[in-house]
Amino acid sequence: MEKERIRRRLHRVLSTAPELQEIMVSPGPLEEKRSRIREFLSGMLGATFDDDPTIPPLEWILTRDAIEAFRMILSRRSEQLAGFSFLRYLNDLIHRPDYRGLERPTPGFFSELDHLLRGITGRAGIYEKTFLAFTKHTGRKAARMRSADLSRMYRKAQAFMDRYACGLDDDVVRRRSKNKQRILDYFGATELEWEDWHWHTRHIVRSADTLKALVRVTDEEYRAVSLARKYRIPFGITPYYLSLMDHEEDQGLDYAVRAQVIPPVDYVTRMRELKDRSERSMDFMLERDTSPIEGITRRYPSIVILKPILTCPQICVYCQRNWEIEDVYSRTAALSREKQERAIEWIAQTPEISEVLITGGDPLLLSDERIENLLFRLSSIDHVERIRIGTRTPVTLPQRVTDTLVRHINHFHNPGKREILIVTHVEHPYEITPQLLDAVQKFRRYGMEVYNQLVFTFFNSRRFEAAFLRRKLRLAGVTPYYTFNTKGKEETDAYRVPIARLLQEQQEESRLLPGSVRTDEIVFNVPGLGKNYLRARQHHDIISILPDGRRVYEFHPWEKKLELANTYVYTDVSIHDYLRRLKEAGEDPAPYRTIWYYY
Repeated sequence: MEKERIRRRLHRVLSTAPELQEIMVSPGPLEEKRSRIREFLSGMLGATFDDDPTIPPLEWILTRDAIEAFRMILSRRSEQLAGFSFLRYLNDLIHRPDYRGLERPTPGFFSELDHLLRGITGRAGIYEKTFLAFTKHTGRKAARMRSADLSRMYRKAQAFMDRYACGLDDDVVRRRSKNKQRILDYFGATELEWEDWHWHTRHIVRSADTLKALVRVTDEEYRAVSLARKYRIPFGITPYYLSLMDHEEDQGLDYAVRAQVIPPVDYVTRMRELKDRSERSMDFMLERDTSPIEGITRRYPSIVILKPILTCPQICVYCQRNWEIEDVYSRTAALSREKQERAIEWIAQTPEISEVLITGGDPLLLSDERIENLLFRLSSIDHVERIRIGTRTPVTLPQRVTDTLVRHINHFHNPGKREILIVTHVEHPYEITPQLLDAVQKFRRYGMEVYNQLVFTFFNSRRFEAAFLRRKLRLAGVTPYYTFNTKGKEETDAYRVPIARLLQEQQEESRLLPGSVRTDEIVFNVPGLGKNYLRARQHHDIISILPDGRRVYEFHPWEKKLELANTYVYTDVSIHDYLRRLKEAGEDPAPYRTIWYYY
């Protein structure tokens, strides 16, 4: 019964491409079918480039891309890299007398196959059947009609952006003022203490009971935090950041804020399992293989990462270095002065290094004195011309950005000789507050630029959500710098989104913003190798589709045209499952329908 149901569904999908269906149902050897499918695809590609009149305008681009993706999936090299043969699997589903030992295809697999076949046959159906009206006219009339079309396009985008709240909205500011007072009353503290960053670090919320006493939490959130403390999984929220969470009846506005720091239960249990293995199994970016000396990571010719501290005022759930962080108050988090001095000396003896990224952890958790000393030592190295400070304190603890600290940092900002940059990490417009705005402007008043690195997760991936963030960031004086695909770490599957969604967001949503706003690059961090740019197809290939609907990609290293280096094979999140999650969260999947045609 199950076998017949699967086969009926498979034949319905294959009927989109009758020529391909005929090849697959024929009894010939698998390699013969591979050759025949390649001939079929070559014929389709030739017809596409010959401007086949049966394919609507622009659809030929989707057809070309789908054909190239299918040809890549068919290659034996792709099968070897992926450890799975898409073609053999299809053949087995059609011809095997039983499915014993064969993984069953999921709805995600059928969705991928259906859209792939629609793509190669020019039937994606995502375009209107007629050109926009202005193309039939010229001159002022055409210009006015085109202007009206552009306004209509942006009104649709604005309708999405109007759904999202910003921390600068008057009603949000008022609610958070009440939150702050409730937190102060709980701790018996004053307004003066609230403005002291040391007070916040002394009162980091680390227990489920304290969290529940201060904000509304669900039973699952309470259980997750309780388990995190029980299993010694790093957890902590600053009182300031806690004030960004809504305490009133759930309006769904603070979901991204909560997702930053309140872990899902499955994250906690998975982290416990991984910790019981080895730390190396959690080192997704293979930092231990790119660390020539303790405290240093090097993946590029002229840039190094210096990590003087391995903790933060609060812990992000999907932190890249969660395997290194013991606890918010870890006594061993700070690199000893001796080890820090050896790391700096290593930089001094490596003249190829021109830029140092100071990160961690959060380096602004260190004292003013130690920060100033660190910058002094690095600035004394002639070949260091740029120092980046990676910090989330403007978002999680803006009180830390004092006038004194900024003056200390600015002392080493010497235009024409040496540049100091601040790189922060704002995930959602709900995190942009008057306090963040003030912290950013302190740096800018001294001529130092502030950049943002966005991690694109499920919780900020809705239509035009990241675009709205970029708009608000620029108005706050922050330049969008990078948009990162969420790391493929096992414990953070709930945060991951398909690569196709990043491509869709950049080309359909970010593209509607002015160039001064959409300044960030979308990247995938390849373990051990570094950033791989996602804008262009030459940096990655789709090489398979698994029975559960997940795509498999091969990523090319950044230095591929310079030196011989290994590629990296990555199994993505299922597009079907991602859209299902959006629907379960109340989102209409229809506006995302083009996602299938980004490879």
